Amino acid sequence: QVQLVESGGGLVQAGGSLRLSCAASGRTFSSNGMGWFRQAPGKEREFVAAINWSSGSTRYADSVKGRFTISTDNAKNTVYLQMKSLKPEDTAVYYCAARGGWAGRWAVDYDYWGQGTQVTVSS
Repeated sequence: QVQLVESGGGLVQAGGSLRLSCAASGRTFSSNGMGWFRQAPGKEREFVAAINWSSGSTRYADSVKGRFTISTDNAKNTVYLQMKSLKPEDTAVYYCAARGGWAGRWAVDYDYWGQGTQVTVSS
C-alpha cells in the first residue's frame, strides 16, 4: 500500500501562484508514475501533470502547459505541483495519484489516490 497526502491548496487571486505537495509513504518503491489530477464541481476528473520517479520525465495537459511544473524530491518522497498564472478555471480539488507503471494521463491506470486539496482562484 502507498499512502498519499496532499497539501498546499487554498484561495488565491487570478494571476497568483500556489505550490501543492504530495507526500508519499508506505511501499513507495512500488510506485513509479506519479500524477496530479483535478476535479471541478459538476465535471469529470481530468489529468493535469505526471512524472516518473525513475527518469524524471514529465507530461502536462495542454491547459496548464507553461504555467504548471511538476517535480519530485526523492529524499522526501514528495511530489510537487508549482502553479503560476492561475486562472479561475483552475479552481478544483486537486488529487495526487500513484501507480507502478509509467506516469500516464488516464486516471483509471492509477492505483493509489490522496484525499485531495482544494484550490480556489478568484477573479
